[in-house]
Amino acid sequence: MSRVCTVCGKGQTTGNNVSHSKRRTRRTFKANVQKVSYVSGGKTLTGYVCTRCLKTVERA
Repeated sequence: MSRVCTVCGKGQTTGNNVSHSKRRTRRTFKANVQKVSYVSGGKTLTGYVCTRCLKTVERA
């Protein structure tokens, strides 16, 4: 499953893990996407939608 929102395009981003001694190692932040069916332009679509878009998108 690709973790990309079909509504807004939000996907994976990168950052740092920071330890107590302030050493930094690279890490990834993945979008919280859920498989839902939703209505867009009068059509019912099924896709992966991030949780922020779930509040705004009309559910089917």
